[in-house]
Amino acid sequence: MNPASSQPWYRTITPAQWRVLGAALPGWMLDSMDVVIYLEAITTLREVFHFDTTEAGLLATATLLTSAVGGIFFGVLADKIGRTRALMTSILVYSLCSLGTATSQSLVQLMIWRSLLGLGMGGEWACGAVLVSETWPAEHRGKALSIMQSGWALGYMLAAVISALILPTLGWRWLFVVGALPALLIAWMRRGVGESEMWLAQKRSSTGESPLKCLLQKPWLERMLTATLLTALTMFAYWGLFSWLPAFLGTPVEKGGAGMNIVKSTGWIVTMQTGAFFGYLSFGFIADRLGRRCTFMLFMVAAAILVPVYGAMARNEWALMALGPFLGFFGSGYFSVFGVMLSELFPTQVRAAAQGICFNVGRALSALAPFVIGLLAKTHGIGPALALTSAFFVAAALVMLLIPETRGGKLES
Repeated sequence: MNPASSQPWYRTITPAQWRVLGAALPGWMLDSMDVVIYLEAITTLREVFHFDTTEAGLLATATLLTSAVGGIFFGVLADKIGRTRALMTSILVYSLCSLGTATSQSLVQLMIWRSLLGLGMGGEWACGAVLVSETWPAEHRGKALSIMQSGWALGYMLAAVISALILPTLGWRWLFVVGALPALLIAWMRRGVGESEMWLAQKRSSTGESPLKCLLQKPWLERMLTATLLTALTMFAYWGLFSWLPAFLGTPVEKGGAGMNIVKSTGWIVTMQTGAFFGYLSFGFIADRLGRRCTFMLFMVAAAILVPVYGAMARNEWALMALGPFLGFFGSGYFSVFGVMLSELFPTQVRAAAQGICFNVGRALSALAPFVIGLLAKTHGIGPALALTSAFFVAAALVMLLIPETRGGKLES
């Protein structure tokens, strides 16, 4: 009997592999924090700069659109200069742009800084996910990417708590100043995180062919288009739902919301994101056992059922509290599939570029979600508008049938 087989899985992971995850996890967590503090500040910003729900949704849409550009750019950059250096650069970009947001004097300036922040936001995921994928062993890759993805829920909760503490006391500008703190992570990464050995080996044997040119060849092009459709449908549902969830909790009951103030709604958001955290975290463990496809479809169907039920409970705060963790679990946890599945679909030469394109073009195509939901909320109420996202959860589940099952496969060099 192999002695190693009796060890808990986490004892088989090397210190270097843990350090890589230790960089990607807080990077993604703080990325989330920078995005969500804007969602928490929407009501205050609307009062300061005098814009309505449609323009508020447009601001979120602009960030998602530029995040697509950032994801593609940093994905290609990571294939050229290395995963670690590209990751550090992306973190620096979104940190400095959060600081820039704090200096905004008009709606136009706010739009510019949030759009620039999207560049770093998109790049962080593309670089971090591929670095973890190439560093961790195949049998535990799903677990590692789930742990990384769980950072989004931690960042969401952190943003809710920080907003409740800072917005009523110091104001919205100091809230975005706090968003610059992720830049401190770079100093540790320079010393403690090495480059992907798989990327280094590929770079030594590279023929110099452009990653983008390689992606236009079969079978990579077909895989890229299908995966992009999957991410687009999934993220339309996600951003349509979660971009407006804080507003749903804060909207008066007579207008279809739950009528909570920011301090009170923070408890409901933290409870929901606790569910999301466990959803992100458990997805990889389930997917490493049952497969990527089966687990993803299970989460999609459950989310499609829960969203309209949650929206219908606007007048019952305790029902929202009880359903929140389940909506967070199934409505968010499926994101853990993308880092692991996309890395397993493409070879090392184009892996970061492919992940950046599939994830972030999908995010760009989904960027209309905050705008569409905001528009529908204006005419039909925010609860019914959120229920629309169920159709996109179902559509994503069907598209997943076209994606090859990749569980346990060795990454292509």
